[in-house]
Amino acid sequence: MIVNWPLAIAVCGGAGVGLGVFLVVREMVPATPALGPALRRLHQPPGIGGRVAAPASRRLDWLSGLSRWLRPPHRQLALIGQTPEQYALSVLLSALIGLAMPTLLGVALLALGISFPLVVPVLGSLGLALMGGLLAHRAVLTKADAARDEFRQAVCTYLDLVALQLSAAHGPVQSLERAAAVCDGWVFDRLQESLRIAQMQMHAPWDELRDLADKIGIPELGDVGAIMRSSGSEGAQVHETLRSRADSLRDQIRTDNLARAEGVTSRLDIPGALLVFVLLGFVVYPFIARI
Repeated sequence: MIVNWPLAIAVCGGAGVGLGVFLVVREMVPATPALGPALRRLHQPPGIGGRVAAPASRRLDWLSGLSRWLRPPHRQLALIGQTPEQYALSVLLSALIGLAMPTLLGVALLALGISFPLVVPVLGSLGLALMGGLLAHRAVLTKADAARDEFRQAVCTYLDLVALQLSAAHGPVQSLERAAAVCDGWVFDRLQESLRIAQMQMHAPWDELRDLADKIGIPELGDVGAIMRSSGSEGAQVHETLRSRADSLRDQIRTDNLARAEGVTSRLDIPGALLVFVLLGFVVYPFIARI
């Protein structure tokens, strides 16, 4: 009996990768809790809550360690509402998919009778695994950039709304809360959540907005907190300051958009110049061929 060793190795490798993907997905899918332990956790005596929750938390320790090793972009993740564990899982799954694709392709080719060196699927798997992880990381950064632009535009609207509330003789705290409740969208949901946390913890809302700005990397939101802090502590009339800050922020956004558009236009000049050289080659070639 002749054993086709490349086929056997490819099948074993594909099975191992598939088993790894299955175990990762199975580990992250929340299981249906049993009714008895769930009721006991709801009515447990004081002092034992940490011991009950510890086994469940240890199940994700390996994922937390992986996220620390990958050094995720914390501000971008906080802006788009993802945790470092979710980031690590997306990178891991993308790398595993890239690792499995050449193996599965190699198995299919071997089943058709096409043989090739074993180093080809191995190098292809490693290269696609690295590319898959980098693409997952780049997708997070791209999504965060789009969310940052949307957040900055929403902050312009929020500045105007707060200024209108102050002009209507509302207090600083009430103006921040009423302005955040006027509009819909995920940005204003984040603002309402931050103000709600400040209210429950009895903190100043402008300090909570400043902390949110530092967490997600939006300094323009920190400006709102700084302006309103002067209104709450010193009693200053700041509605004109808010309007002028909104206008300057709109000008800054417009300038950034123009700079981005000019950069895209300059990159389009390169393929245009190459096309001119190609057309010039088609025109000049007949004359050169006659010589």
